[in-house]
Amino acid sequence: MKVQLRYFASIREALGLGSESFDTQASTLAALRAELVARGGTYADALAPGRSVRVALNQTMSDETAALTEGAEVGFFPPVTGG
Repeated sequence: MKVQLRYFASIREALGLGSESFDTQASTLAALRAELVARGGTYADALAPGRSVRVALNQTMSDETAALTEGAEVGFFPPVTGG
């Protein structure tokens, strides 16, 4: 399924992009994050397991067990973001 990914603050800086469309086989936010980490490089560094990252699903802060749906918007944030 296709989802829209948005990256904020230090994650956006590390990846060098603010958003992208992504085709995923993931059914949850945790599985999506694992797919992104598997891309390697800066994705593996910025979204690594154990690294504190907050996730929003359709503009609502969510637990990583939340289910993905076609066309969902997923935002990745460091634990503290400035204005």
